[in-house]
Parts: sequence; C-alpha cells; structure tokens
Amino acid sequence: MAGEVLAFIQAYRGHGGSGLSPHVGDGFPPSDATVPRAGPLVAGAGASADASAGADADAGAGAGADADADSDADSDAGGSAPPLPDDPSSQPAIATISTAITSARVIARTIATPLPAVLWLRPMGSATASASGRTLVEILAAKRDGQKLPAADIGRLVAALGSGELADYQMAAWLMAVYFRGLDDEETVALTDAMLASGRVLDLSGVPGFKVDKHSTGGVGDKVSIALAPLVAACGVPVPMVSGRGLGHTGGTLDKLEAIPGFSTQLAAQDFARIVRDVGCCMIGQTAEIAPADKRIYALRDVTATVECIPLIVASILSKKLAEGIDGLVLDVKVGRGAFMKTERDARALAEALVRVGTRAGKRVVALLTDMESPLGVAVGNAVETREALDLLAGEGPADLVECTLCLAAEMLVMGGVAQGDRDARSRLASAIGSGAAAATAERMIRAQGGDPRVVADRSLLQVAPVEVVIPAPRAGVVAAVDALAIGLAAVAMGAGRTRADQAVDPAVGILVEAKPGAAVERGQPLARLRVRDARDADGIAPRVAAAFAVGDASPPHRPMVLGRIGAD
Repeated sequence: MAGEVLAFIQAYRGHGGSGLSPHVGDGFPPSDATVPRAGPLVAGAGASADASAGADADAGAGAGADADADSDADSDAGGSAPPLPDDPSSQPAIATISTAITSARVIARTIATPLPAVLWLRPMGSATASASGRTLVEILAAKRDGQKLPAADIGRLVAALGSGELADYQMAAWLMAVYFRGLDDEETVALTDAMLASGRVLDLSGVPGFKVDKHSTGGVGDKVSIALAPLVAACGVPVPMVSGRGLGHTGGTLDKLEAIPGFSTQLAAQDFARIVRDVGCCMIGQTAEIAPADKRIYALRDVTATVECIPLIVASILSKKLAEGIDGLVLDVKVGRGAFMKTERDARALAEALVRVGTRAGKRVVALLTDMESPLGVAVGNAVETREALDLLAGEGPADLVECTLCLAAEMLVMGGVAQGDRDARSRLASAIGSGAAAATAERMIRAQGGDPRVVADRSLLQVAPVEVVIPAPRAGVVAAVDALAIGLAAVAMGAGRTRADQAVDPAVGILVEAKPGAAVERGQPLARLRVRDARDADGIAPRVAAAFAVGDASPPHRPMVLGRIGAD
C-alpha cells in the first residue's frame, strides 16, 4: 500500500502545479467566478468539500480498478458477483484505500504546490438541498459512509443528473459507493422509480387483457423472444416488448429482428400501442423517452467497473420494463459460461432481487434460472438465429430452444390468466403452433412493423452468408462441453456482434453448433459450421470455434434447462 501511495504522489506531482484537483485549472471555473486564494491546503468549508469529494473520487477510481481486475479474473474463472450489500468483508479495504488516498492528496499538495494554490469551486448548484435537507455532495457522502438513503435523496440525485446540476464524475462516485455499500430493497425501488420518472411510461390502457413481457439477462444463441412474443400473443396474452441490441458476447433481439427485410424496431409510442392492441404483440427498441436516466447511468457504469452490482442491475432492468406499461414480467436469468451470471448462486441472488423489487413496485414477477453453459439452440448470429426462431413456430427447432421457449411462455400464460397451470398452458401453446395461429401472429406483427411477412413461411428469404466452413471433430468420442462464451466471442469477431454500442453488425454471418454436449461424433464429423462471406474470413475464427469444443470418452452429466424458479410467493 505504501508503494502505491508513493506512486500516486509522484503521478500527482507530475500533473503540474495547476492540476491539484478535478476543480483546478482546465477551464474551471468560468472567467466570472470568484477565486479564493490560500496556501498549500485551503482552509474553510470550500476546501473541506473539495478535499472530501476529491478523496472520494480518487478512492472510487482506485476501487474501480481493483473491481475491474477482480471482475476479469472472476469471468475467466467462472465468475461471481461482488459482495452483497450486507457483507462486511470489504469494509477494511475501503477504509484503508480512503485513508491512503487522502494521505497522498495531502502530501502531494504540500510538496508539489508552487506558491499559493488556487482552488476553483465549480458553481454546479450542488449546494442546493434535497427534501431531506442534504446537499448533493452530502448525499454522496452518506452512501459512501454506508447510510440508507431516503427516496427523496435518490430522486434528487437522478433528477440533478438529468438537469446537469450533478456532474457525471459525481454520479460515478455515487455508483462506486453503491457498488461497495449496496442498496436495500426500498432504496432500489426508489432508484427504479426515479429512473422511470426521468422519461415517460407508455400508455397501454387501450389494450385489453393482462399485459406480460419477458426479459432475458442475455446469452449466446438466445433467440427465444422472436418466437415467444407471437406465440404467447396467439394464446390471448398481450406482449409489449422493448428489447435491446447485442453488446459483447451476448446477442441482441433487435439485431436479429432487423435481419428481416424492412423490419423497423424504432416506432412512435402511439404506433407501439396500436400494434399491441391490433396484433397482440410488438417488439421495439428503447426510445429516448423510455428511462433516459438509465441510459446515462449505464454508460457511466460501463466505464467505471460498476456494472456487476445487483441493485444497479435490478433498477436498470425494471425501470425500462415498467416503462412499457406492463402488468407482469417473466424473467429469464441465464446461468453459466455464456451468461452474465456464471454461477447459480449469483444468478439466484439477482433473480430474487428482481422479483422482490418488481413486486414492491406493484407488478407480478416470476423468474426462471435457465442454463447457458453451452449455446442455446444451434444458430449463433442474426439471420441464422431468426431463421431458427421461426422454425419453432412451424413446429420444428432444436429441443433445448423449444423447451426454454415453452417454459417461459407457459409462465406468461398462467400469469396472464388464460391458463390454469403448466399442463394447461403447454397444451394451449402446442395448439397455437399446430394450428398455425402463432405463425400467423408473427406474420401480422412483421407486416405491421414494415417487414416482409413471407419470411415466416419461407425462412430462406433471410439472407445468410454464402460460404460454409466446416469445423471437424479432431477424434471420435462424445462432446463433453461446448463453451458458450468462446462461441459468442468468436461470433463477435466474425462480425455478428459488437464490442461498442456504435458498431454495426453483419446480419448474414454466423455459427451453427451442430454437435451439442452429449452427442457422439466420429473423427472428421462436423462439430460446427461457419457461415461467412469469403472463405478467408474464417481463417482467424475457425481455430477459436474448434477450441470451444471438448471431445472425450464419456458423456457429461445431464444439465436441466430450468435450474430454478423464483416467485413472489
């Protein structure tokens, strides 16, 4: 720790005489601001606030670096979530880091400041008090110190971020405090409500029936929503669905839907409500009107190593979902190598928090824990996954994809009040597929959203890259494992996914995982097939996909699709 403090002091000195804090130099404050002068350490309330906020920001950055390193290690090892809010194990580390950083700042100012220091006090309005009487800085400090925040303080914080009164770096400091100190259920509900209130809630009062959506925490080959929405709607439960794009190794429903020629995922709120009313389902992307604070906060979480925090995950998911105007929500919390939550323990903790907070927000919520050790289904990509999802509506499709879809759909029918239990729900779902009602609903939804409805019956209309490259089995045996994370990352590398939100995807490329765990293979038999535009495009991808397969002599233990169910009861 002493060496790190010394390094910090040296870096601090190297920044130059004018760069003593985030508020010094670099254009702060505006030219008409009052400039207080003092010696190496500025006395009084202004200096106290700066020293406190600066130390906190620096401590947050240091903790963030540690958290990021831990996160990467956990991911490689199978992953685990950070300590839950009531875990005291992180407190000594927090105190040590805070003390060290504060000491470094004091020493650095004392030995590095040439002549009287100029401390700029940025006029951001953060001295304005919330309903509780606290200023914004005091709210940050309260959570840093582990205090429970009243709803008024959390609402004030989110509103100030939207108005520009709270700077991004101040919100980042609060997010880091939450990462270590946590939020209880009441605080998480308050954060959800505040982010929800930052935009508008879609008015679906004109849509009859109990409206239910499904949300997945993301995985590899997860194309369930494309088949599920029209299937559930065909059974009489309205499905208003706001979906997302792929980022990292997990695919996005919007990217897969946009592989359909002409399909639009950007619709006005009134068109969304009209299609849900007339067709029974509609699938769009998040608009600027839906929980804009969540988008801003997530961008900060993404660059401050605070993504893996259960209360923040819960508020992010629920603020968007509640903005849809739904009555109930079925959650698909993925577990395994290809999932965000690598272990069943972590996934269960997230699912339980989502159910608790969603229920307290006045909605009916159920969560299923589903397997994501290996890719779901055969296809991984965009057009290839949309083809496979539409196969399901024709009574086809891989067994694992069918089972996952039917489990979630059955929960939605029961929640929506059209089925009396799982057996009744599955019977209705089978009838909707067998009669063609589910496929017809998909055609109507696609037509209403500007797409070519013929793709439902003729999946060949979905363009797939023309060149096929086979990944052969290296030996005879049994497929022991297929690493979903490795397959997902390979799909991103070939252009089917993205590593930045502003990147485009190639809808035509993809991977077909033909040998699933437990399958017997002969030497040279295809384990997977790559669909690329040019054979050379597969040169760097083929070895990565081949390495994702483990072929042994014995079958792996059976892993059920559904690992658990969490309900409010």
